[in-house]
Amino acid sequence: MGSQRCLPSPPVSGHDLAADLRTVLDVDDVVDLVRLSGGASRETWSFEAVVAWSGDSDVLGAPFTIVERVDGETIARKILRDDEYAGARPVLAAHLGRAAGALHRIDPATVPGLPVVDEVAQYRAVLDASGQPHPAFELGFRWLEANRPDPMPPAIVHGDFRLGNVIVGPDGLRAVIDWELAHVGEPLADLGWMCVKAWRYRGPGRVAGVGDVSQLLDAYEEISGVRVDPEVLRWWEVFGTLKWGVICIMQADVHLSGASRSHELAAIGRRVCENEYDLLLVLP
Repeated sequence: MGSQRCLPSPPVSGHDLAADLRTVLDVDDVVDLVRLSGGASRETWSFEAVVAWSGDSDVLGAPFTIVERVDGETIARKILRDDEYAGARPVLAAHLGRAAGALHRIDPATVPGLPVVDEVAQYRAVLDASGQPHPAFELGFRWLEANRPDPMPPAIVHGDFRLGNVIVGPDGLRAVIDWELAHVGEPLADLGWMCVKAWRYRGPGRVAGVGDVSQLLDAYEEISGVRVDPEVLRWWEVFGTLKWGVICIMQADVHLSGASRSHELAAIGRRVCENEYDLLLVLP
């Protein structure tokens, strides 16, 4: 069975990790242990063993999750451009809509432990705490406040539903991964996030760079039973663009403060101005 495990820095050597895994999993061997690319805040490894998890930092040096392997691709550039995924691209927007619809149908009461989050208030507070002047983001927040749609019933929200956090095969979507930001909140935040320009990775489609809004919303309605107004989706796309800009500020601050010196975090910080520009483009 293929499995993965996530750890924060500092990295653990493959040799030591293999020995630790054999101990914690009570198996004779852990094979094909390979550090995978991707992941800005956690290490990801692939190996053959069993499924397990623990919140005990003493076991492997940090809380960990070992999950079943799903064959496919997560790198957006390959999904959007490689011939291998040519058949997936025309159906991916619909697959994403169905996946979101299935998630949002789950009764939050059946999944204890998830925080209840108002993301608009959360990122308003983060921007205020930064102490930095960003007139484009202030304009965005004013527009959001003046035009906020009626709330939908609270649902389980993935929190980072986009290319890079899904596994895609030649036939389309195979899995949704990276659930650490899951919470209870406004379900359309997931759909708007999938439409943010940054997550199109220069692809032509408004939805994940590959599809159009009608594909996404039709599939979402098919599973969830909810018909989404495209203008309400636009509101959440505006918010998602602003949210990513504020996150870029947060990531830069982690680097600049010395809490975690990282070329990647520094580079993300340089994208704040890109999101200010994208926000001005998407505002009605």
